[in-house]
Amino acid sequence: MIGVDVAQATLAIASSEADGVITLANEPQAIRAWLKTLSGPVCVAVEATNVFHLTLIERAHALGHTVYVVDGYRLKLYREGIGGRAKTDLTDARLLLRYLKNERQDLRVWSPPPKGYATLQRLLRRRAVLTQAKMTLRQSLAGLPELKTSTQALLRHLARMDTLIKKRISQTLVTLQWQAQATHCQATEGIGPVTSAALTMIYHRGAFASADAFIAFMGMDVRVRDSGTFRGHRKLTKRGDPELRRLLYTAAMAARRSAIWQGFFARAIARGMTPTQALVALGRKLARIAFALLKTGADYRPKVSLGA
Repeated sequence: MIGVDVAQATLAIASSEADGVITLANEPQAIRAWLKTLSGPVCVAVEATNVFHLTLIERAHALGHTVYVVDGYRLKLYREGIGGRAKTDLTDARLLLRYLKNERQDLRVWSPPPKGYATLQRLLRRRAVLTQAKMTLRQSLAGLPELKTSTQALLRHLARMDTLIKKRISQTLVTLQWQAQATHCQATEGIGPVTSAALTMIYHRGAFASADAFIAFMGMDVRVRDSGTFRGHRKLTKRGDPELRRLLYTAAMAARRSAIWQGFFARAIARGMTPTQALVALGRKLARIAFALLKTGADYRPKVSLGA
């Protein structure tokens, strides 16, 4: 068993067959050479990074090794749970190895995403950065009337960039033959082209056994903390891509204004939810409907004042 802590330039590698931790350049040639030294299939646990871990896990998987990608937040909680006080590349490599040894039976084996998935994911993430930049600039420059003309020109340029990215997203869906499914999702109130593209992308990432698994993959499931008579606050696990949760929240804001979902939102507020909690619940409901549409291919048939 092997634990690998990934940085942009280096890999820290801890093995169950060696006491020390070796450091390796995070470069394709060095990774290939190291993988050749492994005798027989091994189990490798790697902490998820932005993109720096991809070369390692893709090459290891291609050679028949079993790969586990561990969420950084989960690893942080594990470190705290065992009383770990230091966080370095070397200690994290050992921590990943320990985590793999003790928790392997509950971990999900990593498998490569469908061809084109990475392209679509990259476009959605770049658009998320652009959307945040537009909002920040609009708020920051609003108090400078002397720059109004220049600000408007800048925002128009960013809007054109947004249009180009959305066009590329649509083209990628066509290439992957996912456009029909994405369009199918848009029949649901509040779900637009970008959100439907993201939901379709996630649906094709893995064979989800149920809508609950689909929701959990996006981090929209609720963490329960109860003990005896104590009932703790319910919070989202927030695993997975935060951009998809933002898109679903935005979709819920649009859907609640429709006749179909006004009643759902009102009842959530009546049960004691805050407006934000009610929107999250509605976003989760929209995701469940999208999963059903993608899985069955059935047409969306809304009911006025849907209550469940």
